[in-house]
Amino acid sequence: MTKNLNTMVETVRELFQDSTLLVRQEIQLAKAEAAEKAEQVKLGVAEIAAGGIIALVALIVLTQALVVALANFMPGSLAALLVGVSLALVAWLCISRGQRNLSSENLAPRRTTRSVRETANRVTEAV
Repeated sequence: MTKNLNTMVETVRELFQDSTLLVRQEIQLAKAEAAEKAEQVKLGVAEIAAGGIIALVALIVLTQALVVALANFMPGSLAALLVGVSLALVAWLCISRGQRNLSSENLAPRRTTRSVRETANRVTEAV
């Protein structure tokens, strides 16, 4: 009887130690993943800012193209218009990509969530 009790106490002690270790590892994983997501946020913000600057340049060029087109009715305005439209497209692409990087779906801590579920299942099975 004492041997069974000692074995059970040792099993509970090991389970507690393993659970403590798993919780610490989960916390480390969550911290690492949060750092990755912070980098992703910074990149997304930088891309949106770059897109905004390019959009401003596109607006200036498109405005210039309109002025030239209205003032001169010359083919040179077509070149300015093409450059302005091209810059507007690049700006749209940058902003779209930045918004995608900032979406809540991309920022969710998937690995941590999966790992916590797996840990909970292992602890449940062990108990």
